[in-house]
Amino acid sequence: MTSRSTVLLLSVWLATTSGPGLGAQATKVPVTAPSIRAAAILNHVKVLASDQYEGRFPGTKGEQLSISYIADQFKKAGLKPGNTDGTYLQNVPVVGITPDPNTALTFAKGSTTQTLKFKDDVVAWSKRVQRTVSLDKSDVVFVGYGVQAPEFNWDDYKGVDLTGKTVIVLVGDPPVPDLADPSKLDPKTFGGRAMTYYGRWTYKYETGAEQKAAAVLIVHETEPAAYPFSVVQSKVTEQFDLVTPDKNMSRVAIEGWITLDQTKKLCAMAGQDFDALKKLAVTRAFKPVPFGVTASMTLTNTIRTIDSHNVAGKLEGSDPTLKDEYVIFTSHWDHYGIGPEIDGDKIYNGALDNATGVGGLIELARAYATLPTPPKRSLLFLSVTAEEQGLVGSDYYARNPIYPLAKTLGVINMDSLNIYGKTRDLVVVGLGNSDLDDYARDAAAEQGRVVRPDPSPEKGGYFRSDHFPFAKQGVPAINAGGGDDYVGRPAGWGQQVEAEYTAKHYHKPSDEIRPDWDLTGAVQDLQIYFVMGYRVAQADKFPDWKPGNPFKAKRDTMLGR
Repeated sequence: MTSRSTVLLLSVWLATTSGPGLGAQATKVPVTAPSIRAAAILNHVKVLASDQYEGRFPGTKGEQLSISYIADQFKKAGLKPGNTDGTYLQNVPVVGITPDPNTALTFAKGSTTQTLKFKDDVVAWSKRVQRTVSLDKSDVVFVGYGVQAPEFNWDDYKGVDLTGKTVIVLVGDPPVPDLADPSKLDPKTFGGRAMTYYGRWTYKYETGAEQKAAAVLIVHETEPAAYPFSVVQSKVTEQFDLVTPDKNMSRVAIEGWITLDQTKKLCAMAGQDFDALKKLAVTRAFKPVPFGVTASMTLTNTIRTIDSHNVAGKLEGSDPTLKDEYVIFTSHWDHYGIGPEIDGDKIYNGALDNATGVGGLIELARAYATLPTPPKRSLLFLSVTAEEQGLVGSDYYARNPIYPLAKTLGVINMDSLNIYGKTRDLVVVGLGNSDLDDYARDAAAEQGRVVRPDPSPEKGGYFRSDHFPFAKQGVPAINAGGGDDYVGRPAGWGQQVEAEYTAKHYHKPSDEIRPDWDLTGAVQDLQIYFVMGYRVAQADKFPDWKPGNPFKAKRDTMLGR
């Protein structure tokens, strides 16, 4: 990516009859969404989240069933094949790597050793396409938050040579206090309470590779990670990545997570205090701290290469001069497949995450296809693979688009629809970064709802779904939905049930259809997406990233501005 800062709102682009315009506002084209049916969405979820689909893991029977079902539903909805080869599928070449769990990580200092049990204490893998990957007495160095952010005058590495070393890094952004009110975070540094890309685990691994480290182990803490260690433990199964010419040899040899408890024991072995180190890491003066400890570990990998698939259906635009321009709707079809057994169940059905999003995508496509006249510009409905593996399918499309990104107006993403009922608000992650805010506000207002920012920006939701790869390439996109102010519920109820889902069901076999689901809120949101997409496809000008948005320059270059 070109920038690793600020939480951003994805914006949806408009195209003009005469070329891209600047600073377009949402055009209030009168439009009412055709009937969007909660029962139809639920029926799609019942199929996709059934045990028969085995958790929809890429490269398995679950993938074949899933992509066949989605393609068939696109066809029944009236969509044409979305690929230029006349099919509904885009091949996504990926490599699957499964680490042998019968291993351990050993820290040593002199005659003292600390052995960490795989999965219980440490979760590690390699994205390198190698049968065996090892650490052999690799020096351990604590690098704080592992951030290099020149715009904030911040460098945790300070030029220290980390070649071949194992770095221990904290999750999240440095929580820099506000000098005016130390009880709050500085809003001008690392986004304040909102997580920036510097806080994401992907950034930690990428930067470790740039520093030529052999391994990067992130200290797991539930609050800044935004999920319990059990979610990390789900990564002990096969992981996918795009096939690269260098077979991912440019990545660190070993990536992983270590529990907080084991990290504290490691610090004690090194004669350090974890809490003191963490406090020091929140200062610009921080320098990497050698532990005088070595790390040893061997991963034996099972490797396979496959073609996974994105599923694409197209509704052709009605304007002959504009139909080669596209608005894209996305949702990922994949989940975790068959994994470690929990409470007697080992099928990770992924009902909410993200069979609901796929069901909504299909129903949205059907609604558009019922219009007497399609929008001026074409619509592409794209259900992508391997989101749970690091946004792999959407990243592949963004790097290898079926239709040029310069003619892609924008992306509207659906990841886990609202299952709790109607809300008075609509949450937009990263609110305030694009003209798309106007489209969302107008459509929400027409429902009597208000747009609000993400109530938990510290969780870094902006970087965690399929809109983000498009944003990295400069294409505005949005991930919005649901809210916190639920009709007929007391204040705080929404955050309560979402926290309960994260703790008990997120990325677990228990993510299944439940009798208390209420999809009326999902219907509300889909109606908003319909109106937004229609207005984007009809508008006279392209909307834009707001001034200062780090992706604006890339889009400007793409469009020849």
